[in-house]
Amino acid sequence: MDPQQELFTRLLTEIRKKGYDVYDDGLPAEGTPYPFIYLADSQQTDHVIKGAVFGNVYQTIHVWHNNPKKRGTVSAILLDIKGICWNMRKTKNFLWCPMDTSQRLLPDNTTKRPLLHGILDAAFKFY
Repeated sequence: MDPQQELFTRLLTEIRKKGYDVYDDGLPAEGTPYPFIYLADSQQTDHVIKGAVFGNVYQTIHVWHNNPKKRGTVSAILLDIKGICWNMRKTKNFLWCPMDTSQRLLPDNTTKRPLLHGILDAAFKFY
């Protein structure tokens, strides 16, 4: 399995184990209860040295809440996800070294009702 797909699948599984609603095939339909998480884009860079493949995977994860006053709730969800990322060490085919995470919280006015949007970018090395 491709490293980014293996990491994506593990993240999806581990976030769901925490009890969160997670979507991975696009944003959910209108009317979906908040808060929810969307596993968005992944990027992978590969390096080959003497036949050994290693590299980096970058994963973006979004969290939305329909109450902009629930900043603490969104921050707690992001912290739970960061904990999953920070503890990623091994999947079936790869060893992982979490490199860093960055997060942003911003207002989202793309719907009739204002939302709070959290964005988490996580970077991993794989071996």
